[in-house]
Amino acid sequence: MARKHSQSAESLPSAPENDVPVLETEAIQIAHLRFPPGESNFRAEAAHTLFVNLTSRPQNYLQTQDGKTHTGLYRNGDMLLTPANLPLFVRWEGEENCLQVQIRETFLKRIAEETLGKNGDRLTLVPTFQSRNPQLESIANLLVAEMQQHQSTEALYLDSLANVLAVQLLRHHGTTSAPLPSYDGGLPPKQLARVLDYVEASLAEDIKLADLAGLLNMSPFHFGRMFKQSLGISPHQYVIQQRLDRAKLLLKHSDRTIIDIAFECGFNSHSHLSKQFRKATGTTPTAFRR
Repeated sequence: MARKHSQSAESLPSAPENDVPVLETEAIQIAHLRFPPGESNFRAEAAHTLFVNLTSRPQNYLQTQDGKTHTGLYRNGDMLLTPANLPLFVRWEGEENCLQVQIRETFLKRIAEETLGKNGDRLTLVPTFQSRNPQLESIANLLVAEMQQHQSTEALYLDSLANVLAVQLLRHHGTTSAPLPSYDGGLPPKQLARVLDYVEASLAEDIKLADLAGLLNMSPFHFGRMFKQSLGISPHQYVIQQRLDRAKLLLKHSDRTIIDIAFECGFNSHSHLSKQFRKATGTTPTAFRR
């Protein structure tokens, strides 16, 4: 479940070779790996790596990391976790098909400190062979779905998933216990209004989860939980909703081209707007305008 690769201490790894599909933000990089039978060495100096098996039938692997060797049949959804800067050797017998998810080491440290109240320099991840975790598998399925859309995914959505993924990794695979804090009551009205005003004024821009959380001096994970308690939907869902509402107004009351409307509302292409518009309304922007 790996490709040979190394990276600098200050950046996520460059995109895998051979035209492997990749999605990435400053916090996370996702790649869908498909290769013929073979073997590989892997090491990522500045990112923790989660491999999720996607094969339809069990796949036989031999894996070595941290002085231990594991052999077994990986089922769909089985995972391998390799902490940053840890060498990994993998040999697979059948066709390789897995999701490679890399979380920046500095990002995980920040999540440990801001969200879980732990010392980020002391709390790290434990190398793990062939594990299963329903929460991590659900996140992986969402990431696979994004890669299959063949559309440019919004950083706000990927970073939201990265925050949840990092918290789950620390809770279940951290070197020390990290219970999840509870958040009750949602955001105070003044704080919520400040966030909503910012979103309304920034729809044409690339809104990031860290930007919204920074308005209230909260961790992104904490902010995401509180926001959803306040409005019943995630920050990403709210931003999409507002962009679609503005697009509807422009489609009704202007003669601007659909591509111009898409850019003004924060969508990165005509097809991106059409995809979200059809998903929300059951029709296309062109049909809605008529």
